[in-house]
Amino acid sequence: MSIRLPTFRLLTASLALMIASSGFLAAEGPILVVPAAPAVLHIGAPLPDHADFEAAESYRLVEIDATDVAVAATLVTSVAADGTAASSQRVVASIPPREAASGCRRFRLEPVAASGDGAFRFDDVSDKSVGLWDGEQPVLVYNHGVVTREEIPENEPRRSRSSYIHPLYGLRGEVLTDDFPRDHYHHHGVFWTWPHVGIDGQEYDIWADRGIRQQFVSWLGRDAGFGGAALGVENGWFVGDKKVMVERVWMRAFEPAGQTRAIDLELVWIPVEKPVTLWGAEGKSYGGLTVRFAVPSEKDSTITVPSGRTTEDLPDTPLVWADLTAKMKGADAPSGGAVFVPPSHPDFPPTWLTRHYGPLCIGWPGVKPKTFQPGEVIRLEYRLWLHNDLPEVAAIQAAYDAYVAARTVHWE
Repeated sequence: MSIRLPTFRLLTASLALMIASSGFLAAEGPILVVPAAPAVLHIGAPLPDHADFEAAESYRLVEIDATDVAVAATLVTSVAADGTAASSQRVVASIPPREAASGCRRFRLEPVAASGDGAFRFDDVSDKSVGLWDGEQPVLVYNHGVVTREEIPENEPRRSRSSYIHPLYGLRGEVLTDDFPRDHYHHHGVFWTWPHVGIDGQEYDIWADRGIRQQFVSWLGRDAGFGGAALGVENGWFVGDKKVMVERVWMRAFEPAGQTRAIDLELVWIPVEKPVTLWGAEGKSYGGLTVRFAVPSEKDSTITVPSGRTTEDLPDTPLVWADLTAKMKGADAPSGGAVFVPPSHPDFPPTWLTRHYGPLCIGWPGVKPKTFQPGEVIRLEYRLWLHNDLPEVAAIQAAYDAYVAARTVHWE
C-alpha cells in the first residue's frame, strides 16, 4: 500500500479564481470566526440555524481578510444533545496558522466543484468492521460486529468483543493499537468500558465482558470528503436480551497537519429503565475511555504528561492530557498518541491510569461510584492526537491549547 505524505489541502489563488469564474462562489452568508493561533486548529463547527448554504460535492473555507488562504472543508452530520443525528450539519476542516494573523480570523464557507482522488472514504473491511481511509492512507477501523479470537479458550469471556476502534493507524501507516494482548486479553484498541456497573442491585463488568455486553444497534451517520470524515453509531449495553443502556458514539477525523493527525470522539450514554451506577478500579481509576497501544516492551515506551516525562506509571492521577510514544510492533520508527480532555469535561480534570506497557486510561467518574437516572444523558468528549516521533512537552501542550481554542469558533 502506498502512503502519501500528510499535507494540508490548501487551494491556491489561481484555483480560487477559476472556481469564482465558474460560478461556484457562495452568496453572502454567515461568517465563521476563528481565533488566531500559533498551531493548527481542527474544527468541527455546527452550521448556524436557518443558514442557506448551497449544496455541493465539496466545500472550502476562504479567509475574508486573506483571500489567497482557502482550506478544504467537509460538511458532516451534526450531533444532538442526546447523541442522535441532528437535522443540521457541521463543517469539518483543519485551519493552519497564518503568520500575520492576530485576534480573530474570519472565513466564509463556499462550495467547490472538486473531484479526483485524495478524499476521505469509508469501505467495509468485513461484515463486522468498517474502515476509514484518507486517500490511500488508512486511518482507523471501527468494529461494529463481534470479533472473536478463536485460539482463546471458549470458557474465557474475554475472547469476544465489539463496538471499538482497532486498528488505529499512525501517519506512516503503522498500527498504533493492540487487540487481545497476551498480558490483558480484554484490552482492545480504543474502547470505552467500566469494570464496575451497578444495575438494580446487581454488579456487572463491561470492562472484562462479565454479565453485560456492548452490541451494535444502528448507524447514525457516515460522511466523508476532502476536509475530514465522521462516523456515528448507536450501540446498546445488554444484560441477556434486555437493553439497559443506550450508547451513541461519534468519531470525526481530520486531515493531517504536518506529522500529526487529530480524531475527535463524542461518547453519549443514557440509562434505559433502571438507574445505572458506574465506577472505576479501586486505587487505579481505570473505567471510561482507554487507548491500548501496541507497545513491544514497556522499557522502550515514553509517557509524557503536562509536568514532563514520567518514568513511573501514574495511578488515579488528575491530568488534562497524557501521551505515549514507542516504536510500535512492526514499526520502523517511533510514533504514538495523546488523549486530550476538554475543560468542559465533567469533574475536570478527570483521574487517569497510565501504564508504560501500553494503556492510557481515563477514569471517570473515578473510584467513587456515581449513579445516573433513566433518561439522564452522560456525555464525554475527547481528542486523539496522533504523531510521528517523540514530541516535546511544549509541542503537545501547543496542540492541546489549539484543541481548546478550536472549541470557541462561532458564526456571525
